[in-house]
Amino acid sequence: MLPSGASSMPPPPNPAAYFPPPRVTLPSGLDILRTYSGAVIFLEILFGTIVWILVASTGVPLLLLQGWVMFVAVTAWFLSIVFLCVFLFGYANRIAVNWNQTDFLFHGTTFVFYFGAFLLQAATTSLHYFPRKFNSTTQEKLLAHHEYNISIAASIFAFATAVCYGCSTALALRRWRL
Repeated sequence: MLPSGASSMPPPPNPAAYFPPPRVTLPSGLDILRTYSGAVIFLEILFGTIVWILVASTGVPLLLLQGWVMFVAVTAWFLSIVFLCVFLFGYANRIAVNWNQTDFLFHGTTFVFYFGAFLLQAATTSLHYFPRKFNSTTQEKLLAHHEYNISIAASIFAFATAVCYGCSTALALRRWRL
């Protein structure tokens, strides 16, 4: 028989003691920039910056298409900076997350969205010869010559950025599966 006030149940375990340690194979601090993954993330940020500057510098004749391109470019740029800062400042070692899986999911999803944004930007560029207003008697084109050149550059850099996200996805998958 138990004394009064005693319980036959053991006390509950401390849940903080059972969190698994973070699984990360990328180094923290400035050493991340010395890896292929860190260099590719840096290129993602650089090329992404160029993409949204180029898209923003055109007249944005098709708001729906180029609005989505801008949304994807700016969102991916911001999240890539946050992702890089997590490793630069060592937060990856403090947060109990499978960082290899998170890296793969982030870069894989961003690759799909960025490749779609590249296709939309290329579609906008291909509409160069269409008139701006179909019912108008003027022959003003959808993109002026200067905007057409900027749109070509934006398409090329959007493709380069999508390739960088694809490379990051492949590197992350390799790390995650090893």
